[in-house]
Amino acid sequence: MIKAVIIDDIAQARATLKEDLATYCPTVEVIGEAEGVVSGAKLLRKVQPDVIFLDIQMQDGSGFDLLEVLGDIPSQIIFTTAHDTFAIKAFRFSALDYLLKPVDPDLLVAAVEKVTTNSAIPTERLQVLLDDVQEKKQLTRLALHTMEKIHIVQISDIVRCESSANYTIFYFADKRQLLVTKTLKEFDNLLSSGHRFLRVHQSHLVNTDFIKEFVKIDGGYLVMTDKAEVPVSSRKRSQVMKMINAL
Repeated sequence: MIKAVIIDDIAQARATLKEDLATYCPTVEVIGEAEGVVSGAKLLRKVQPDVIFLDIQMQDGSGFDLLEVLGDIPSQIIFTTAHDTFAIKAFRFSALDYLLKPVDPDLLVAAVEKVTTNSAIPTERLQVLLDDVQEKKQLTRLALHTMEKIHIVQISDIVRCESSANYTIFYFADKRQLLVTKTLKEFDNLLSSGHRFLRVHQSHLVNTDFIKEFVKIDGGYLVMTDKAEVPVSSRKRSQVMKMINAL
């Protein structure tokens, strides 16, 4: 059995999640509940669950406050949230999972299945999340999954991204390359809003800070500071020109 704790300040939310777990995840046993940061900290000092279902916004603080108070936690954490847009974006950047309320049963089952195959959240990934959410600053780091490990990288060091089937190749200012197990579309959604990245082609996403030249002939292509020549699609040409003229 998977031992679980639910920490949420809304009694009905705890009850609903408990019922959903009993219905859809019979291998999960709820061994404790708490309604906030203080009661949650007391509970987790007494029990050691395999997984914590942790609400983000509570009456006496946030789930992130609880993590700060307890430090390293040897449990898996499944975050739950109703509306914190910034936190959701931070989860995506840190490659951590969350469940949006009301919880979808299929996503709940998938999250629990991950608990059986994963160990506790690596400290560095959790720190990426905590740094960004607690300070409400511009997201500056990104957790990238490769086949071997998860890399924490500075977004400002990424020169460009290139699609490779269902994978994405990341190119960095220090000449490193990483083959990441997500599609370019997912990173386009993450980086094109709020960061200086532009999708210039179906297969290419570039950091505009690393553009050296825009060559208008041969259909148009960008020369990056790493000397790579990146094609610009015809429908993106005007957007690229507008961006360059604004520099």
